[in-house]
Amino acid sequence: MRQVNHFIAGGASGGTGRRHQVWNPSTGEVQAEVALGDAAMLDRAVAAAKKVQPEWAITNPQKRARVMFRFKELIEANMQDLAEMLSSEHGKVVDDAKGDVQRGLEVIEYACGIPQVLKGEYTVGAGPGIDVYSMRQPLGIGAGITPFNFPAMIPMWMFGMAIAAGNAFILKPSERDPSVPVRLAELFLEAGAPEGLLQVVHGDKEMVDAILDHPDIAGISFVGSSDIAHYVYRRGVDNGKRVQAMGGAKNHGIVMPDADLDQVVNDLAGAAFGSAGERCMALPVVVPVGEDTADRLREKLIPAIEGLRVGVSNDPDAHYGPVVTPEHKARIEQWIDTAEGEGAEVVVDGRGFSLQGHENGFFVGPTLLDRVTPQMKSYQEEIFGPVLQIVRAADFEEAVRLPSDHQYGNGVAIFTRNGHAAREFAARVNVGMVGVNVPIPVPVSYHSFGGWKRSAFGDTNQYGTEGLKFWTKVKTVTQRWPDGGGDGSNAFVIPTMG
Repeated sequence: MRQVNHFIAGGASGGTGRRHQVWNPSTGEVQAEVALGDAAMLDRAVAAAKKVQPEWAITNPQKRARVMFRFKELIEANMQDLAEMLSSEHGKVVDDAKGDVQRGLEVIEYACGIPQVLKGEYTVGAGPGIDVYSMRQPLGIGAGITPFNFPAMIPMWMFGMAIAAGNAFILKPSERDPSVPVRLAELFLEAGAPEGLLQVVHGDKEMVDAILDHPDIAGISFVGSSDIAHYVYRRGVDNGKRVQAMGGAKNHGIVMPDADLDQVVNDLAGAAFGSAGERCMALPVVVPVGEDTADRLREKLIPAIEGLRVGVSNDPDAHYGPVVTPEHKARIEQWIDTAEGEGAEVVVDGRGFSLQGHENGFFVGPTLLDRVTPQMKSYQEEIFGPVLQIVRAADFEEAVRLPSDHQYGNGVAIFTRNGHAAREFAARVNVGMVGVNVPIPVPVSYHSFGGWKRSAFGDTNQYGTEGLKFWTKVKTVTQRWPDGGGDGSNAFVIPTMG
């Protein structure tokens, strides 16, 4: 059976003997085993990072950018292989897998401009003969703990900015689909990075806690469920680390009466069911404003959802593939049971879906629930599967209030032709990322990604200038060069408080 090992100091390392199964979600078979590490394994990675990071930090940013450019070229050259590897372990179809890689690559492209974005500030003449300037310096060693749903994109969001800014980086990917993160580290080494600059350690809670507690790791970026994000944030901060921890989501799509419903249905088909709904920026809740809008939308949604093709991950005609594990399939179907028990109407039922020839795969059919209310547990929590819920709003005010009052505040979208309504909604809604006629409002790489409320812990977003701020610390220098006269006439006096 194929073995997936740690990648430490430029090579594979088998670890402690503990292993975790890696499924092929399309067939329901175990295709590999991944090594699970411990604190001793992390110590090895940290030691390698400490050896290489100081030299990397003083490498001029143009040379660091050249490594990023070469890495970008290697990713593009290996795009098909990476997508197929990702697809085989995660279950998302190959086109979705390519999108996963591409969105991560866009942050690498931004990191290629590190000489420009790393520039500090300078003030001439802040006092008599005195100049003040600031510089951004790396934290030292950073770590990333990433989820299963984007095994290429989210690691590149993290290590691209961290390494370009001068840090070494240790990645702990999900043990469910670990092969692509290891391959990214191999390609980064091939791009000219020194051994130990980007390393991959695998593990479960034991490895996560080791990262949170390690005294030589200065910054940690996390993406996962909200409860674990909160745990990571608190434990990391208690240990004196800089932490950004992104949590769950329950993104809403507000449909105004004037919206183009054909376009809305097309957008919802991709946003709610693409990648089997296993995305923190998926759109699992649609909020039509007014009963007439709701009825018209529902009438159009039913045939569109029933027409979705569920297939194996390498089926080029499939709209989406299986979910990642048998446990996750069971969890999604349990949420549908819960919603039905709470009084929701199951309009299109995806439970018990079986794909001919792949009866052991982890497939969940597309599901549409109507008459969902804010009091239902199935509305309050993240389902993370191919399930779309209709929550009917009486008017615009209720449509603003629903996502604003929800415990999660990751993303939201409004569909309308009315510019005033869109502007008012964007200004008032209590959510971190807003789309106007854009169903999945993930910002481009030169902005930044981050939600509000229980969708994010910490005050700095991922990638873009926010990512640069997170992975660096500011040093400010106040300087004066005496004229050499020796009479003290130009002495600089530091003001005192009090």
